[in-house]
Amino acid sequence: MSNELAKRAFFSRPPEPPADFLLNDPSNSIFIGITKLFNTPFTWNFDGLTNPHIAVVGITGAGKSFFVKTFLIRASYIWNTNAIIIDWAGEYKAWVKQSGGTIVSLAKGDYINIMDLSGMKPLDRTKQIMTSLEILTDISDFPEQKRLTEEAIEQAYVNAGFVLSEIADPKREAPTLKNCISLLEEKLQEGTYEYPAELENAVYRLRQFAREGEDYFAKKSTLDLGKLASSGLVDIDLSALPDEKFRALAALFILQSLKEKMRMEGWNASKGLKAIVVLDEAWKIASDERSDAVMIVREGRKYQFGLIVASQNPTDINEAIFSNVGTTFILRIKFEKFLNYLQGSMNFSDFMRREIGKFGVGQAAIEMSFQTSVQFPEVFLINRVVGEVPLDVYTITLSEILNTEEMADQNVQKEYYFEKIDLNGKLIENNVSASTIDVLFAEMDKKNRFVDVRAFAQILLQQQVGKQDVISVLRGMGLTDSTITRIFTYL
Repeated sequence: MSNELAKRAFFSRPPEPPADFLLNDPSNSIFIGITKLFNTPFTWNFDGLTNPHIAVVGITGAGKSFFVKTFLIRASYIWNTNAIIIDWAGEYKAWVKQSGGTIVSLAKGDYINIMDLSGMKPLDRTKQIMTSLEILTDISDFPEQKRLTEEAIEQAYVNAGFVLSEIADPKREAPTLKNCISLLEEKLQEGTYEYPAELENAVYRLRQFAREGEDYFAKKSTLDLGKLASSGLVDIDLSALPDEKFRALAALFILQSLKEKMRMEGWNASKGLKAIVVLDEAWKIASDERSDAVMIVREGRKYQFGLIVASQNPTDINEAIFSNVGTTFILRIKFEKFLNYLQGSMNFSDFMRREIGKFGVGQAAIEMSFQTSVQFPEVFLINRVVGEVPLDVYTITLSEILNTEEMADQNVQKEYYFEKIDLNGKLIENNVSASTIDVLFAEMDKKNRFVDVRAFAQILLQQQVGKQDVISVLRGMGLTDSTITRIFTYL
């Protein structure tokens, strides 16, 4: 019957935006790749999006760093955009050096004074420092220590000649955490304070960032973040800092300072982005609601700089970021719990989930949040991120050292994927000679770029690479110490 036929949907819109939403002016957009369904070139521009910020998720070797590098190169071509990479593990250092960029190595001669004002009011900077301490320590659980610390920071500014409620004179030198510690210690030595234990703990909390040899944030700055934000391609290498807490403090300060710089400069009519800040694997600050990473994404477009937050574990990224970024790139995802999280956050279809589960290296699903309501799916697929150079991927498998139970466990990573340029960089950083690297890649090429981890280690040892250097290479590739021990047991 006709009324029965009318109820049946013979045609449905395919999960891909129309071409006029995917194809932008090539002189004012970044080419990413070709869509999977209709082979439409996709060029990214944030003009029609809620903001220019981007989240990128995918397992190690899925192509995250390849995408980020491609994006930064093309943004510099199209908009003359500067790029600041907050490099947690030193992953981008070799590439930035090869590209003629600037390398800043904290804990290797470069310092940041986290009390630098960068044109801010001391009161505002004090609030930022306290927020950072709340994220990184348990100071929120001790209101009296929090009050004492905040008062010491404010007094240090006053003693240095600043007016707390006025924008700082850039010529005046800011105090350091050591000045704050001295004020607290003086108060303690006076012996008149009612709760000396609270004072002692407040001193201890600050001193962990100001000990001799680890006072990377308690000395006069060697960096001018204002200048770095307009210096082309910059890698701020945090890998030499002692632990996650130090790296997170550095990253928070950098984000806060760059945000204030952009806020003071304001929006202008020029096209594109002034700067892109890359935050890669920074779980400590990408997951906390109070972090400036979350605040920047929520505040949208007004600073005219883009934030790229990348992680292999999507649960490390605060859901507020996923719900507010203008664009999300989903590369290869391994675990069902991660797919559950992404599907719950972005509400994509089961068809899209199945496609994501089958991704190869460089393939991606893209979600774009448009400023206006649209009548088509906002999540779509591209065949592969198309970069400036071929995406040469090498696979290191652990299958030969895993037992049957481990091979059947879906939560055990059995293969590691590496772009050639990244693997080359890890080898160079661990004292492997150029001739040995050539031999290694030649051997892997003979095996179609797929090699067992034992054979990988064996080649290095046969080329007279020291055992400790081989261990360092394997650690740099993300293998655990227990896995490395097993590798050498089987050699």
